[in-house]
Amino acid sequence: MTRSAPLPGQPTPASQSGRPVMALLDLLGRRWQLRLLWELRDDRHLRFRALQEAAGISPSVLNTRLAECIEAGIVELTDEGYALTARGRSLQDLLLPLNGWAEDWASALNTCDPTP
Repeated sequence: MTRSAPLPGQPTPASQSGRPVMALLDLLGRRWQLRLLWELRDDRHLRFRALQEAAGISPSVLNTRLAECIEAGIVELTDEGYALTARGRSLQDLLLPLNGWAEDWASALNTCDPTP
C-alpha cells in the first residue's frame, strides 16, 4: 500500500528528516485539511455528504483528505459517520486555542472590520 499521508519517520515534501512535527505540519497544511478537522470538532459525527456540505469540499478532495486523516490515526469511520479519534481530539485541544489567538491578533491589527 502506498502511503498518502505524511507520517512521522517518513520524508515529507517539506522535510526529508521525517521528524514528527514536520509530518504533522505537512498533514495540516494540505488544502482543506484544517477545515475538515474543524467540522469534526466537539465530538461531531458526520456522514460523508454532510461533511462535504458543511465544509464545502469537493467529493474527490474530501475523500483524499479523509483517507489521509484515517491513515494518520486522527479520524475514524464509525457507525454514526466520520469522527475524530482520541488522538484527533487531543490535536483539536491544541488547535482550538489558536482560534482565540487569531481573533485577538486580527483585532489588534484591525483587520476584522468587514467594511472596505
